[in-house]
Amino acid sequence: MTDEITPAAAAERGERKKSIFGRIAQFMREVVIELRKVVTPTRKELVTYTSVVLVFVIIMMTLISGLDVVIGTLTGFVFGNGTLPWSN
Repeated sequence: MTDEITPAAAAERGERKKSIFGRIAQFMREVVIELRKVVTPTRKELVTYTSVVLVFVIIMMTLISGLDVVIGTLTGFVFGNGTLPWSN
């Protein structure tokens, strides 16, 4: 079951639909509540997270570059003159 209030359920409880300004104000209050829950990482955590991201990006760049070279070589062999670049 969801926490959503349907228009029919709201009408039964005597609630009326909020105006656009009321909904914007409610949204802004909820944003502030959520922002108070945010925890800023320490310097050590930030360095660790940054290192993990950089290592992952380097590994993915290497993998994709290797696949690009292999696929390019195979494509040149199949659609080119039938020889590999390093053979005579």
